[in-house]
Amino acid sequence: MRYSANSVWENRDKYDIVVIGAGHAGCEAALASARLGFQTIVFTVSVDSIALMPCNPNIGGSSKGHLVREIDALGGEMGKVIDQTFIQSKMLNKSKGPAVHSLRAQADKLRYSNTMRQVLESQERLEIKQAEVVNIITEDNKVTGVQTYSGTVYRCRAVILCTGTYLKARCVYGDVSQNTGPNGLQAANYLTECLKDLGIKMYRFKTGTPARIDRNTVDFSKMEEQFGDEKIVPFSFTTAPEDVQIDQVSCWLTYTNDKTHEIIRKNLDRSPLYSGMIEGTGPRYCPSIEDKVVKFADKDRHQVFIEPEGLETNEMYIGGMSSSLPEDVQYDMYRTVPGLEHVKIVRNAYAIEYDCIDARQLKPSLEFRSVEGLFSGGQFNGSSGYEEAAAQGLVAGINASRMLHGKEPMIIDRSQAYIGVLIDDLVTKESHEPYRMMTSRAEYRLLLRQDNADRRLTRIGYEMGLIEEKRYNRFLLKERLIADEIDRLLHTHVGINEKVQDLLSTYDSTPLNSGTTLAELIRRPELSYDILEPIDKGRPIMPNDLQDEVIEQVNISIKYEGYIRRQEKQVEQFKKLEKKKIPENIDYDEVKSLRIEAIQKLKEYRPVSIGQASRISGVSPADISVLLVYLNA
Repeated sequence: MRYSANSVWENRDKYDIVVIGAGHAGCEAALASARLGFQTIVFTVSVDSIALMPCNPNIGGSSKGHLVREIDALGGEMGKVIDQTFIQSKMLNKSKGPAVHSLRAQADKLRYSNTMRQVLESQERLEIKQAEVVNIITEDNKVTGVQTYSGTVYRCRAVILCTGTYLKARCVYGDVSQNTGPNGLQAANYLTECLKDLGIKMYRFKTGTPARIDRNTVDFSKMEEQFGDEKIVPFSFTTAPEDVQIDQVSCWLTYTNDKTHEIIRKNLDRSPLYSGMIEGTGPRYCPSIEDKVVKFADKDRHQVFIEPEGLETNEMYIGGMSSSLPEDVQYDMYRTVPGLEHVKIVRNAYAIEYDCIDARQLKPSLEFRSVEGLFSGGQFNGSSGYEEAAAQGLVAGINASRMLHGKEPMIIDRSQAYIGVLIDDLVTKESHEPYRMMTSRAEYRLLLRQDNADRRLTRIGYEMGLIEEKRYNRFLLKERLIADEIDRLLHTHVGINEKVQDLLSTYDSTPLNSGTTLAELIRRPELSYDILEPIDKGRPIMPNDLQDEVIEQVNISIKYEGYIRRQEKQVEQFKKLEKKKIPENIDYDEVKSLRIEAIQKLKEYRPVSIGQASRISGVSPADISVLLVYLNA
């Protein structure tokens, strides 16, 4: 659908950066650019959709919790807002090692959206405008402004695309098809053609969401109650732990069964996913219940989580049962699930198709290679999830600002953060489905733990200008306390005495045959920093607000020292390849002995370093060796 304006009017207000979309990516992008000193305007098809959670009512989760803490460490907002609006919090994977511990919080969806909106509204140099952007205006492949559906032109120096799932969006269930965005909101139907005219390659992806049900029609006695953690850990490093110790609501676990699966199988021909009515590619790692039944036919049941949407609503989310089946089938299948026998649906489940880009057209800074000043973040880049979106929006906002300052972009690599893994995967690897962050994608996940996100990224956030002086000084104090305490433990010896041996016996730890250090005792799996307090006479008094954080880092650093050093050596090798830059104007046709496929892929991706080139599918280790010889010649 191509846009044609009846009349054109130019807005005379001055803007540096335009952000298109006010979802999780758009909010972080707009806040970052405004906080970095640029006059910013964020456009949204509806101000009621700011920071909307159209699908699951939670923030964080496996690997996604890492992203939220990294966003916070860089100076983003998501962690702070969820700390203010969560209704249940849980640390996942606690039975496993710290590398995969991940925080997850149920959100009060309406409060989350309203709180984030208040943050945007109170931010200096940031304006919110309800309007649909239909054109990106360029001159000589350089952004100069945008045009809205009304014909109004807003001049700017950079644009950040954060359109989420709204571009030419279509919601489908059964034979019902509506050209709307999530939750029945207005779709953005015109921008796609403009982007194609700019030479941008588009994909058609899809995602889905389960039904929302009336709490009063659920029989919780047939379900397993799921509680939050007794001691709640905040997402933001600026949130005092005592401020989040609240009374929490429960979630509930139940299961599908053979009856559920039989109803789904009998009605597959009525599912748009299988009838051909839906063209877009869906996320492999978040399948609909139809896909689960078909692809995992050997399973006799699937988990179903019943989760509250907020404190002031009776709507509940049916986690694990997204669907695009017809309304009558939805009722039939949901009512076979224990506890949902008499359930009433408030909002039908649906699938949503939308336009997004092939993110390989982006630089690692998230700027398009073909259009100067045009940046992109979020689900529009072919990713999935609120957290992935927010991380990209923050990076796009920072880098659009740095471009206008005439500074080098902030590039976070794979050894520094999950954000680095996320963006590198998006801009380097071909993807035919919505990308989802997972811990298995991170090669250095023992170093990239959620507990040390501030230690990895706060310094960068400070250098970028998003971490204020007071917070940075607190961080420096924490770093000093950790280093001093580790050093003390490495050099504090304990001898063979009754008190020491009794303590070891209490925890079934092997008795000492000779003296040792406190650090060596902490390395024992059954012991910890806290346990050794009775035999540690020189333990220092720490600031109350830092004590738990320091102890956690000391304990992990000592226990996993050998593994951490091994990964640090791997990172050193990785860094050598990342530091070897490839000139932008390199002519790959002149590089003798490069295979034809490698030449084609290198021309297409234009990698910025040897490291990035080595991760491109179709570029072999032999090709990398040839490139290195050429660059060193």
